[in-house]
Amino acid sequence: MLSCSAGEEWCRTQSEAFTRETGINVRMTRKSSGETFAQIKAEAGQPRGDVRWGGTGDPHLQAAQEGLTEEYRSPMLADLQPWAVTQAEAAGFRTVGLYAGAVGFGYNSTMVTENPPACWKDLLDARFKDDVRVANPNSSGTSHTMLATMVHLMGEDGAFAYPKDRHANISQYTKSGSVPIRAAATGETAIGIVFMHDAVVEAVGGAPIVTVAPCEGTGYQVGSMSIIKGGPNPEAAKIWHDWALSAKAQEIGATARSFQVP
Repeated sequence: MLSCSAGEEWCRTQSEAFTRETGINVRMTRKSSGETFAQIKAEAGQPRGDVRWGGTGDPHLQAAQEGLTEEYRSPMLADLQPWAVTQAEAAGFRTVGLYAGAVGFGYNSTMVTENPPACWKDLLDARFKDDVRVANPNSSGTSHTMLATMVHLMGEDGAFAYPKDRHANISQYTKSGSVPIRAAATGETAIGIVFMHDAVVEAVGGAPIVTVAPCEGTGYQVGSMSIIKGGPNPEAAKIWHDWALSAKAQEIGATARSFQVP
């Protein structure tokens, strides 16, 4: 079983391609990064899943630290970008970097027609009251990355003060990190705080979304992949792991409208 925390379309397309190429059937479930980590931890000792694919890297590193994932050194490591290998080394090879993506936000240009936001501080403006959406960092890797970004930009005190100052402008805290920009694309809200590649998806689809890399700077995720310790299909998990790191498999993301850096 594959526990997938990337976009739904990418998860499905990736699973179908693997089955076509290998003949190995995949049962895929899609959950946010935080939900997936909680499930793997709850099932420790008797896991139902085999591979945790996608989602922000921090929960993968935490799972590695807690011994919830298996050490595996893929023969594909030599072909990967240094940042992907560094992720593997940091985890004692219990996870590996799969893709990268920077956090930012997008706004609906039909709703925000003057003085569009360009910086994190602009999202505190009272004119955006109840018109910004963001995911809950307890369930969403996107918002967890955003919070870590704020620590780097503002220091710990500033990072925890910022969401409080922004709270009056938040109309909803969603479970999944990509939902806020979909709401902005349909006009339910003016601004969605997301990974920038999720905003690009909506723009490519024809929505009036403008993607913003905040002026103060931003942070990024290393989306990762891990083999779950004690999973029921360990050999199939290794086959998936190696295949998913191949150039051919990495190209599937763009065909499924997922524009992370492979």
